[in-house]
Amino acid sequence: MERIPLCIPALGDEEVNAVEEVLRNGWLAHGPKNHEFEELFQKHLNVKHAITMNSCTSALHIALEALNIQGEVITPSFTWVATVNAIILAGATPIFVDIDKNTRNISPQAIETAITDKTEAIMVVHYGGLPADMPAIIKIAQKHNLRLIEDSAECLGATYNDIQVGTYDMGCFSFFPTKNITTGEGGMFTTNDDALARRIRTLIAHGIDSTTFAREKAEKPWLRIASQYGYNFRMSNVLAAIGAEQMKKLNTLNAARQHIANCYIQRLSKNAQIGLHHIPKGFTHSWQMFTILVPQNVRDPLLAHLREQQIEASVHFDPPVHQQEPYHDIYQATPLDNTNLVSASLITLPIFPTMTENQVARVCDTLLSYPGLQ
Repeated sequence: MERIPLCIPALGDEEVNAVEEVLRNGWLAHGPKNHEFEELFQKHLNVKHAITMNSCTSALHIALEALNIQGEVITPSFTWVATVNAIILAGATPIFVDIDKNTRNISPQAIETAITDKTEAIMVVHYGGLPADMPAIIKIAQKHNLRLIEDSAECLGATYNDIQVGTYDMGCFSFFPTKNITTGEGGMFTTNDDALARRIRTLIAHGIDSTTFAREKAEKPWLRIASQYGYNFRMSNVLAAIGAEQMKKLNTLNAARQHIANCYIQRLSKNAQIGLHHIPKGFTHSWQMFTILVPQNVRDPLLAHLREQQIEASVHFDPPVHQQEPYHDIYQATPLDNTNLVSASLITLPIFPTMTENQVARVCDTLLSYPGLQ
């Protein structure tokens, strides 16, 4: 029986050749390929600054630290722990709020209710490839003078009214192998704020204002002077070479994901017990994940059945962050009914650019023939 994986990275000869070029020229640390990758990213998102990093988690962390945010940051509990870890490790306090059941995204109404005089920022998570309700969230942020950080790890290429996610204030992207493009491990920070971009570039490079690549053009390239404390959150030239080639393929890769998603929707939409991801008018979905909701009493045995049939379905995310032991002390006991319901009802089905219609058909046939869904 053929195994259908949850995801397969779409890599080709272009990425292999780009990495070989870097290995042969010997410039392995942050260098020319980072600049190429960043320029391609800036152009695609129509944003002034794109800064390569070693992970999306680092981007989230450094966004808070660069702005000296030490108060409360509103965020969903329905997310990967990295979102919340970044807030805590930057010295701020996460405030969990609920999501909308149908979009799986943070609820603007819940954000408004959670704002206090200690609130300094909102960290939005765009779930699975669908942008959150940014028009409503932007109004809230502007009304209360809050900074807006977009955890866009799962949403590269998605839009609201043709505006790309990650461009409203600060965007943080992931290039993990399951994402829309990959560098293996890696991330990107985006902003239109010139001063913030300068601070970010310094903070991620040990507090040194200039890169090795830039210093090579200086009169005294050996001088490396720190202006402040900093981290090493940089991406290597090797990984950036992969990213640059992947970025050139983004539209094609996302179109392939859209086709697979359409095949799923066509086959599953008639079953009343399966809840598909709702896409509001004006939003485009980049389909980093394809998720469904099923009855809670069916979810776990159905998931086990799919995996027994060599279909590598999973769950993103169960348990939600507030239910996990390290975070119990920071949970404010705010009702998170939709978060609890969705995390206990959700299944993530395989989706990747090279997935075939026959594979989609097999996944759907296995689902629809399960007794609990009939």
